[in-house]
Amino acid sequence: MNIPNNMMIGSLRAIQPEQEMRNNSDLDMEQFLYIISNAMSMPSFDGQGSGGGSETDYIGQMVQFGMLNAVNDLNETMQTSLLMNQQQQALSFVGKSVKIADSGDQLVSGTVDKVRFDNGYATLQVNGRTYQMNDVIEVSE
Repeated sequence: MNIPNNMMIGSLRAIQPEQEMRNNSDLDMEQFLYIISNAMSMPSFDGQGSGGGSETDYIGQMVQFGMLNAVNDLNETMQTSLLMNQQQQALSFVGKSVKIADSGDQLVSGTVDKVRFDNGYATLQVNGRTYQMNDVIEVSE
């Protein structure tokens, strides 16, 4: 039997070069249905139905998997929404006076000169230094 060098652990399919790498624990609905259909098609060793459980077990697992996917999608949507909200809030600070807690627990006062985005997170530039949004204590005109 010829086994390709680019096999994923626990898979009978070679990794496609254009496919992004994922954790072995990542499973999408298509892969899940593939596993369930194969498990249902295999007879059990004791002759009591299909291997791996009854049909109601499979339906329960599909519902749980669907709920997990929905919760993950909701989590991604919430994170994106919060990030966009933080970016909009940071943009509204431009030209305003702020007080910021510096790393040495000292207060820095100044005007927000510009907003920069680092990996999607907004940072404020005050007096030539960059600060995180969560360091802001006070904002005024």
